[in-house]
Amino acid sequence: MNLLSCLWLLWRNWPLIAGSLALSVVTALALTAGTPPTYAASISMLVSTSNQEGGTITAYQAALLSQQRMQSYANLLTSRRVIQAIAEGEDVDRLRENVEAEAVPDTVLLRATVTDGDPHRAARLANSLGRAFAELIDKLEHPAQPSEGAKVSVSVVDQAQVPSAPIAPRLSINLALGVLVGLTLIGGAIIVKDQLDTTIRTPQALKQATAVPVLGEIGYEHSARRHPLIAERNSPSSRVEAFNTLRTNLQFMNTEHKPRSLVITSCLSGEGVSLVCSNLAIVLAEAGLRVTLVDGDLRRPSIAEYLRIGDGPGLTDVLTGRAEVSAVLRQRDVSAGRLSVLPSGPLPANPSVLLGSQRMRLLIDELVDACDIVLIDTPPLLPVTDAATLAASCDGVLLVARCGRSHRQDMARALDLLSSVGAHLVGTVLNFAPDRRGDALGYASRSPVEPGLTVGPL
Repeated sequence: MNLLSCLWLLWRNWPLIAGSLALSVVTALALTAGTPPTYAASISMLVSTSNQEGGTITAYQAALLSQQRMQSYANLLTSRRVIQAIAEGEDVDRLRENVEAEAVPDTVLLRATVTDGDPHRAARLANSLGRAFAELIDKLEHPAQPSEGAKVSVSVVDQAQVPSAPIAPRLSINLALGVLVGLTLIGGAIIVKDQLDTTIRTPQALKQATAVPVLGEIGYEHSARRHPLIAERNSPSSRVEAFNTLRTNLQFMNTEHKPRSLVITSCLSGEGVSLVCSNLAIVLAEAGLRVTLVDGDLRRPSIAEYLRIGDGPGLTDVLTGRAEVSAVLRQRDVSAGRLSVLPSGPLPANPSVLLGSQRMRLLIDELVDACDIVLIDTPPLLPVTDAATLAASCDGVLLVARCGRSHRQDMARALDLLSSVGAHLVGTVLNFAPDRRGDALGYASRSPVEPGLTVGPL
């Protein structure tokens, strides 16, 4: 995952990140408000050594003696014996947890810090600790019958003052930690979710999953629900340009034999195959081609509804011998070419048998001879075998994937199914992709022909 992918991932999940930050801030504020304040009072003590003999060497030895005892005195400051002298009836072990002592490096100073919820009590305990410790050292270092040599004593040099502000909780630190933890958790969750997500969201991912060119990327538009056909639009849009790009890429494919009969299908239902098929037929006809659009979905047909040609006899009647193909073909007016539509007709009880029959293969050949290209709308590949059956009788297959819904494993199963019947996958279409609008004139933001495609006649 490169930097650009990470930035796009963050941008795509910005509402989740914003919500996580807001929750982190609220949590930090709640914890800060619910945490009782803690105050710290510190006292500094000097460890000094006195001697009877004097002299440079003796003074050096006395100073060295003081430094050697510093760590022992720091540990002694938090001993039960010293803490018990200032406990004031409290639990000694609990009070010991609130006392810290350290020897200041390279000095003969000791620093003791007492924390408490009451600032006055913290200062009082710290000063009591200094007096108690000085008395204890005086008893330990100056017995009743003192011996000759250096004597160590402890004196308070800085009395503890009543603290004016608590050391905890600190709102700024809590907010910073809350934001950091929130961003870390949500960032990790987004990355893990993205790595585990097998849905196809980009043309690059679709091409990687199928190993064939992505011939079109159809953007999502809210107005497509009211106006599903691009012929109903009076002004250019990114959706119109996307279908023009699909037409161009299909016309100028770098293949030896251009497909004259094309099955358009998907892995699962709800991926917009019928819309892609209808609009592709319109733009091909607008380019001056003779196009025949066949509704091969004999389970849930929708071509007649989209093109508003009404109910009536169709493909089922032709395959069962009840009607001739010339009698059921419907003509739709286009600006330049000719668009003939063969609706599904009545729903049969055995769609797969009809679509895989010899009569269907002969019908495809008849339609191909009468026009430039035949587009066949079919059910999804994985639930039923209709599309695979038709794919074996046609020149190529155009596979439609829905952005954010189609999965890589479904694509792999579809490819295996097409390969098993000897079908030729000419390319894919990414449908319902995030709309990347062009300029005000409706120019698309990318080249109409993908790398690897060369110009040639249909």
